[in-house]
Amino acid sequence: MSIVKSLPPRFSEKDVVRFAKELYGRTVSVRCLVSDIGQNFHLTDESGREYILKIANPEEREYMLEAQNLAVEYLANHNRMVKCPRVLKTIAGKQIVKVTGKDNKKYLVRLLTYLHGKFLGDVRPHTPELLHSLGTFLGDMDKTLERFHHPAANRYWHWDLKNASDINRYTNYIVNPRRRSLVEYFLLQFETSVLAILPRLRTSVIHNDANEHNVLVKKSHTGGENVVGIIDFGDMVHTCTVCELAIAIAYIIFDKEDPLEAAVPIVQGYHETFPLTELDLEVLFYLICARLCTSVTLSAYQHNLRPDDNYLTISERPAWALLEKLLEVNPEKAHHVFRHACGMYSPKLQGMRRDKILQAREMHIGKSLSISYQKPLKIIRGAMQYLYDETGRTYLDCVNNVCHVGHCHPYVVRAAQKQIAVLNTNTRYLHDNLVLYAQRLTHTLPEPLRVCFFVNSGSEANELALRLARTHTKQKDCIVVDSGYHGNTSALVELSPYKFDGPGGTGAASYIHKVMMPDEFRGPYKSDDQDAGRKYAKHVKEAISKIHQKNKGLAAFFCESIISCGGQIELPDNYLKSAYQYVREAGGVCVADEVQVGFGRIGSHFWGFETQGVDPDIVTLGKPIGNGHPLAAVITTPEIAESFDNGMEYFNTFGGNPVSCAVGSAVLDVIENENLQANALKVGAHLLSGLEQLKGKHPLIGDVRGLGLFIGIELVLNRETLTPAAKQASYIIEEMKEQGILMSIDGPLHNVLKIKPPLVFTEENVDLVISSLDKILGKESLESL
Repeated sequence: MSIVKSLPPRFSEKDVVRFAKELYGRTVSVRCLVSDIGQNFHLTDESGREYILKIANPEEREYMLEAQNLAVEYLANHNRMVKCPRVLKTIAGKQIVKVTGKDNKKYLVRLLTYLHGKFLGDVRPHTPELLHSLGTFLGDMDKTLERFHHPAANRYWHWDLKNASDINRYTNYIVNPRRRSLVEYFLLQFETSVLAILPRLRTSVIHNDANEHNVLVKKSHTGGENVVGIIDFGDMVHTCTVCELAIAIAYIIFDKEDPLEAAVPIVQGYHETFPLTELDLEVLFYLICARLCTSVTLSAYQHNLRPDDNYLTISERPAWALLEKLLEVNPEKAHHVFRHACGMYSPKLQGMRRDKILQAREMHIGKSLSISYQKPLKIIRGAMQYLYDETGRTYLDCVNNVCHVGHCHPYVVRAAQKQIAVLNTNTRYLHDNLVLYAQRLTHTLPEPLRVCFFVNSGSEANELALRLARTHTKQKDCIVVDSGYHGNTSALVELSPYKFDGPGGTGAASYIHKVMMPDEFRGPYKSDDQDAGRKYAKHVKEAISKIHQKNKGLAAFFCESIISCGGQIELPDNYLKSAYQYVREAGGVCVADEVQVGFGRIGSHFWGFETQGVDPDIVTLGKPIGNGHPLAAVITTPEIAESFDNGMEYFNTFGGNPVSCAVGSAVLDVIENENLQANALKVGAHLLSGLEQLKGKHPLIGDVRGLGLFIGIELVLNRETLTPAAKQASYIIEEMKEQGILMSIDGPLHNVLKIKPPLVFTEENVDLVISSLDKILGKESLESL
């Protein structure tokens, strides 16, 4: 049997009084209990003895109930320390009997002894001693059941954790798209980290539902509380033995401030009684997560069938909160904690040690490839807005705008997996994905931007944009903004002041004309000047005049919609509108570089150039377009595309392949379905507000700027002289890393902290960033640098 779809029985308390008399010869009073798929009743007879009468769902089979009865008897006969209800016989000597409902369906009935005690869910606090006794009890029970067998326990059951991957088919019933992605992420990790190991795990019959409302507690002779019993074997199944422990932990760590700490005594108690294997401990964390995912997903499914049944959602709120909390837990840390709880103290690190990797890089990797942080990080996993290193440390990623919709977003991963398993070729063959994705992408842009060229990186996109502009205008000279960066090819290094004016650079080529960066903080025209944008744009006009004086023409004006390497510089109003006017009057092409800021990051608009009220002639896209997959694009007008069709074929082996287009389309789906542009606006506003408060408190912050989740914090030693605080900036990002928060530095003076996280960033993440920054900015050691 898989998911139970039939409604629970609808017998009344009066019906149950009659059943008790007719079937069992007992005169009772009756109280209905909450239940899931069947009906449960508490009975009290005339002498005060208590019982539980269970009426099964029509889909529950008699052979399975018989197996449960035999398991209970087996436990009673082989381990008196494991208390569980016993099955009572009818007057006719049967343990299971059929009754007929008003719907003329047959229902299976059992009468059980009543087990006294308090439910674990009603006991507070959950002391380590109590939780240790839970682990001991479950280990004792599973050790006893290890030799119990029954064919019915081999059934397919949706609550069997080895079938957790099958729950994917029901995640669409989770209405909230963020929550749905959270479940799908953990199920993806289950598939990649657990599924292949399952056949190697020990198996046995387990209770399979040791939740806090099935476990009973009593006071011991020493005055403490211990787990003494367990009820409801309805989910019993033959599966991987460690699932018993995972299920119990999943429920007991609800509302716990530190879930791993709460799990430790349970693991210890279980291991002391029924030792866990290395493989058990390797999969335990993701089995815990899988149980929670199964619970919330099936709750959503059942709620769709029975929207008025509040019992179905009884554990949803804490389960969702716990899943969010577990997303922050590095699975390596969980593994280390569980091993330590079992007395396995030697660390198990993945792959090469950091020092060995550094040695290998020194020998085999070009030294111009930089490494972040004084103590480099080895990152082995990613999860939405978090990164995990090999030691068990979790980092909040505030700077990775490549994984735009979140690290390892399951929807994007599935799209890539699905398509690459079928076909991956090139654009010389016809394929739906290419044109469908191009249509979707161009629908986000103004007319006449509707012709696409797909490439593999932002550098390739800007390189192609340069070729398009020069071919269309038959000119070579270009205007660029100071400190701008457009890519790493030879032509784009020539186009990027950030490179050609930086270390190793040789300055601007004769056909590249650099104009002043429109920086309202450091530049001559400040933010309080309403005409600052037009004044900065006049420098573009002056550059055009110099080009004309040399009897040359203008090919293109390249400008990022927010200048990233320049220090997250938000363009002043009317800058692009005026600059574009001058460029077009000179016959040039206007190129908007959206490689870093596009796809809803700024919150108020989908594209950065839209904030300036302009329509570019060419738009270049990269980084976030594929959420880490090598994908980029150039989008232009039919007129410019026609000029480029001059007989020389343009071909890109991987650009526009079916897999890349499937990934790109998936990214658009996630942005839309999870309302990530709106999230960027809301969370970004919360971040800017918090940073402005820090600015009022800490003089080191000279300026806070940006849009949505593309933010710059410029640090200065003096707000009058604007002396850059580069050493302080370096100190802060290193200290933030030690606090588990990853940031980086930008700007020509190396004094701008940049924040551009995945768009799934939350207000809670912002609060952590602000509080951590506040502490570091208040350190005396910062002032002495």
